[in-house]
Amino acid sequence: MRRAVVLAGLALALAPLAAGCGGTKKKAAPSTASSSCAASQLHLAKSSTLTIGTDNPAYPPWYGGSAGHSWKVSDPYSGKGYESAVAYALAKQLGFSRDQVVWKYVPFEIAKAPGKKPFDFDINQISYSLARAKVVDFSASYYDVAQGIVVNDGTPISKVTTIAGLKPYELGAQLGTTSYQLIKSTIKPSKQPSVFPTNAGAVQALKNKQIDGLVVDLPTAFYVTAAQVPGSKVLGQFPGEPGGEHFGLVFEKGNPLVTCVNKALATLRSNGTLKQLDHQWLAKATGAPILK
Repeated sequence: MRRAVVLAGLALALAPLAAGCGGTKKKAAPSTASSSCAASQLHLAKSSTLTIGTDNPAYPPWYGGSAGHSWKVSDPYSGKGYESAVAYALAKQLGFSRDQVVWKYVPFEIAKAPGKKPFDFDINQISYSLARAKVVDFSASYYDVAQGIVVNDGTPISKVTTIAGLKPYELGAQLGTTSYQLIKSTIKPSKQPSVFPTNAGAVQALKNKQIDGLVVDLPTAFYVTAAQVPGSKVLGQFPGEPGGEHFGLVFEKGNPLVTCVNKALATLRSNGTLKQLDHQWLAKATGAPILK
């Protein structure tokens, strides 16, 4: 009991000092957090350079401009297209100029696979999932995703208005994507779905009428109908799930850079930049009926 009384007295004696020290620490903490996200202190693949990965070809509406810098179809260096524009907005928020940004070709499957990464982050329409998050780290959402289905107009599937109505048809998607997972788990077709190593292969299969329908994210679906498969249409989009599918930037597992990138993303979301870029580059991806 005597020990308890002595300790209590000591605590009371030290209380004013502790309070004074507490005030000092509260002022120092924001400065430490802020400086840790200064460009000069970031954990980078290459000093003074922000290295960003994406696939090749790079397709609209995610990337824009003409082919260039060894990229086919569109050039990530252009700053045009939603993902390129978001990447440069993030770079600026993190303290990098445009000429300090370097793009690196990284195939979709490699970007989300375990292991060392040649980039600081990858931006390539990669949806967050618990399974993927076991081997790579994800940022917060930079785009909330809806999946859609593209079909050739005038074919029997083009008259379908429900998810159940899709079951008899042969559907396709890129390997390892949430689009393929949606076919398997939501549509559950009677025929084994076709799977393709690249989205370009899946698009070609639809164009050749080797598959009846192609499942992709909704903005890509509208690009397919506008530029890749003449005479095709977006049949519809699928209802969102609780919590919502979203695209996240991908990082090597354990990379501390994700914390600073999330702060930058939060700023771009709160100041309206993400909404403005969405409206600028993805506004056409609207109006598809919801399949139920």
